[in-house]
Amino acid sequence: MRVVVHAWEQVLRYRDGALVEVLGPGAHRRPRWRTRYERVDTRPRSVVLSAQEVATAEGLSVRCSLVADVAVVDPRRWVEEVQDADDAVHVALQLGLREAVTRRGYEDLLAARGGLGEEVRDLVAAPLAEVGAACRRAALRDLAAPAEVRQAAAEVVTARALGLASLERARSEVAATRALANAARLVAGSPGLLELRTLQAVEASGGTVVLQGAGARGEAPAR
Repeated sequence: MRVVVHAWEQVLRYRDGALVEVLGPGAHRRPRWRTRYERVDTRPRSVVLSAQEVATAEGLSVRCSLVADVAVVDPRRWVEEVQDADDAVHVALQLGLREAVTRRGYEDLLAARGGLGEEVRDLVAAPLAEVGAACRRAALRDLAAPAEVRQAAAEVVTARALGLASLERARSEVAATRALANAARLVAGSPGLLELRTLQAVEASGGTVVLQGAGARGEAPAR
């Protein structure tokens, strides 16, 4: 029979249940009798772990999901080691993600989320190699804390903002008090400054100032 192998696959030929050869890309002539062929796609495939509940180091439950690119590097192991190699890859990624999350607290997990995928890739390297696969890339797709944790975090941010606003008001009040104290000292040392400031304020507001001399108050003018 004629066996055509594409560039992205390898074909394992078994005779009486024993592997006799691995066929590479191209066209091959092989017997059909007592022979079985297994095609293995070696192109990278995307494996998505849907959101799942995982406990952090302090026991806080978070929901996280992962996406990984996995490729077959040993077709014989892929076919012979386990009954369902795709399922084995999925389980290995699940366990790797859980291990990476449970060894950290929630705050550390948030800080390290950018590099968590690489850590999962390293953790699953050995179990994937056992089934003839390798993880090329892994990335954390989603990380969400329970609603009560998100609410508590929002309250902390709000309290921090209110505290900063109160501190700024207090600073402004202290600055205003200092300015008034400095003005009072200037007026006490130079009484004429108060009259000059009063005239400036009236002129700016468009009002009228009536200045009364000593005679207007019923006092005799000086001779």
